[in-house]
Amino acid sequence: MFKRYMTLSRDQKNFFLLMIDVFLVPVVGWVTSVLLLRYDPAMMASGLQLLPFLMLTAAIMSVALGLNRIQLKHFDSDGVSRALILTVCLSGMGWLLDRAIGYNVGAAAPVFFGLLYFLSYIVLRRGLLRLLGVLYRRSRIVSRVAIFGAGHTGIKLSREMMDRPNVMVYAFIDDNPALRGSQVNGLKVYPVFQADRLGERYNINRVILADPDLPDARRAVLSRQFEALGISVQTLPAFAQLIDDNGLVSRLEPVTSGHLMERDELYQTLQTSCVAYADNTVLVSGAGGSIGLELCRQVLSCRPARLILLELSELALYAANEELRVLAEPYGIEVIPMLGSAADPVLVEGIFANHSVDVVMHAAAYKHVPLVELNLRSGLQNNVYSTQVLARAARDAGVARFVLVSSDKAVRPGSVMGASKRLAELIVQDLASRAEHTIFSIVRFGNVLGSSGSVVPLFEEQIRRGGPVTLTDPRVTRYFMTIQEAARLVLLAGSFAEGGEVYVLDMGKPMLVRDLARRMIEARGFLVRDADHPEGDIEIVTTGLRPGEKLHEELMVRKGAGSTSHRKIIRVREDQLSELQTAAMLRDLREAVDRDDQAEMLAILGRAIPEYQPQSHAPESLQMQVIQERNAANHPAE
Repeated sequence: MFKRYMTLSRDQKNFFLLMIDVFLVPVVGWVTSVLLLRYDPAMMASGLQLLPFLMLTAAIMSVALGLNRIQLKHFDSDGVSRALILTVCLSGMGWLLDRAIGYNVGAAAPVFFGLLYFLSYIVLRRGLLRLLGVLYRRSRIVSRVAIFGAGHTGIKLSREMMDRPNVMVYAFIDDNPALRGSQVNGLKVYPVFQADRLGERYNINRVILADPDLPDARRAVLSRQFEALGISVQTLPAFAQLIDDNGLVSRLEPVTSGHLMERDELYQTLQTSCVAYADNTVLVSGAGGSIGLELCRQVLSCRPARLILLELSELALYAANEELRVLAEPYGIEVIPMLGSAADPVLVEGIFANHSVDVVMHAAAYKHVPLVELNLRSGLQNNVYSTQVLARAARDAGVARFVLVSSDKAVRPGSVMGASKRLAELIVQDLASRAEHTIFSIVRFGNVLGSSGSVVPLFEEQIRRGGPVTLTDPRVTRYFMTIQEAARLVLLAGSFAEGGEVYVLDMGKPMLVRDLARRMIEARGFLVRDADHPEGDIEIVTTGLRPGEKLHEELMVRKGAGSTSHRKIIRVREDQLSELQTAAMLRDLREAVDRDDQAEMLAILGRAIPEYQPQSHAPESLQMQVIQERNAANHPAE
């Protein structure tokens, strides 16, 4: 019965409530007649004849007042006053009909009928809500929620969640003893030590931390406590409370990402060595991006003397500078924002001339695969030449360490973006083989949860809009890591690199993106709609692979890997070009870029990267030219 009710459309549920409003009239009318008119059968019969008119009035007024459209969860806040108006209209209509037709039932009967109808209406609505609440506790398709924090944010969140059809908010949890046992927004407030009893009573399966003043340490303790009871935990990011409290439900995020990645987070185990950064000047390119900004945050925790932010986007640089200045000010760390491109040699050389830079972390890149595939020239200019300019300037300035942030898409690349990152790696490898004072290293990682351009923000936006969630292919797999893991991996590689290494994080088995989408939908309290669950909320649809996209990514080309001082970090050595081959490749690529000769650019990628297999929707003639050029280079005519 419950599942059948859950599958009803909103219009069907509205009609069900309308019928209750209408047929409550004869029930209350009969009770009124029995109690008031039982000694006068003729008058009782006359009064009952008014019921069809009153039922029609109840139907019209219920629709006009929107009573049948108010969800049971919202009735106390939205429906009581409207129910009172409906009752007054019914009583008034009964009195007018009695006077007009001349039944002479009297004024007492309509008044008593109205009072009884109003009380019955309220009791019936609350009874239905309680019944649904009991059924919800046994349901697998409804998320049963308690909210930690009975303040403004928690109240706002509880009201928003009441709009969700498959979510039921049962209670608040709060540390404040003054609120214990009280009612807030119609929900009882429980202390934390009663969480186990709360879970047993309501079968709570999710707790949301909505207290903006909750310290990180307390948040971690609460998360462990609730998860030990088998209750998943979500939280609201701080900016959602500090900037804007609209749309709080769409901003919910898990306290940890382990349940999304099918593995435990490694952030806490990747203990950074701050020796390479403490009291030094650190330059981060792409400092306004998601990875670059997190790098800056973690570098600041190592107490550098100076942090230089190099960023092409004015808006991103402004936001990053505002945040990082606040973090750096208590420790007297100087933060220097530099607006411009890492591919600008005048700007870059000026930075190294004016500041004694010790460490460079190159995170600036165009990384959106389909966009770079459609903008070949811009992608190569930014990703390849920014690396060349910045790395050479760092070497010439005698910088101690240079770390290139790369991607798993550089391994057997199927896209221009991946190929451009592999060319950047080849440039750094070439410089590493000849550098005397600078230690060059490369860090590769897979998709970063929550970074700009990744699937997670896309899925979150699609879920927020109510779906569908778009999946390019149900077979697609990816390696995933958190932003914190990615940044810490870069810092670790920069601290113990010896020169020319490629570092990757052991992230276990790659994950089906389809499973990630399903977990994200369910983490928001929704049910995936598919053939097995046609009553679900959000559908996952397949759109086909995008230009340059592969089904599966890899972390290394060559078999075999070396260990490092950290058990989860792997060191690999990849093939590289000679100094002459690197110089010739960069010269030819520069000429092709200047001419905007896309066919020649692709051919150069094919010659420089033997594993490059274009997966784009580019004309077959261009892809065939890549293969023909490579074959000609590998098998020259006798």
